[in-house]
Amino acid sequence: MELANGEFVLLQIIYDKTLVSGYEINQLIKERGYKEWADMGTTSIYVGLNKLRKKQLVNSYIDTAKRGRGPIPRKFEITAEGKKVLQQEIIEALSSTREREFRFDLALAAISFVTEEEAVAALKKRKDFLTEVADNINHKLESQGGKKLPINLLALYWHPLILIKQELEFMDGLIQDLLEQSYK
Repeated sequence: MELANGEFVLLQIIYDKTLVSGYEINQLIKERGYKEWADMGTTSIYVGLNKLRKKQLVNSYIDTAKRGRGPIPRKFEITAEGKKVLQQEIIEALSSTREREFRFDLALAAISFVTEEEAVAALKKRKDFLTEVADNINHKLESQGGKKLPINLLALYWHPLILIKQELEFMDGLIQDLLEQSYK
């Protein structure tokens, strides 16, 4: 069973927290910066939770112990099948996924269809974009506790930072090559 990225994140959080409400999940997604990796908003969280329930990967319960204002929360816990699916998905994702975007690779293959100036300007713009993304990831990492975080959360931040660093080095080399030689 393949999970969408949002479902994958939700199952991870539920497994980690044992019993958690949708509101608490939303807060954790914001705090940990998962929105940047899984493109999740509040609505998609609840849609994802319903999908996980229908797939019987999580159970949910009304929290009758809640007191005070606001709606009575629904708490979610992972099922045995949910744990099995999550573990399979983790192994699959660790062994076979790519961080990079294929569209960029396709654009590289067509770089000779634009002028040298256009190509260099576009690559410099991409460098600025990637630098801004890295700055945002670093800020989020530091706001979460930096190197004091558990290794699984540190890895979530370090992986894209290292890839961005390598991508920036690649772009510098490519820009230099474009400026030194004609590619048409």
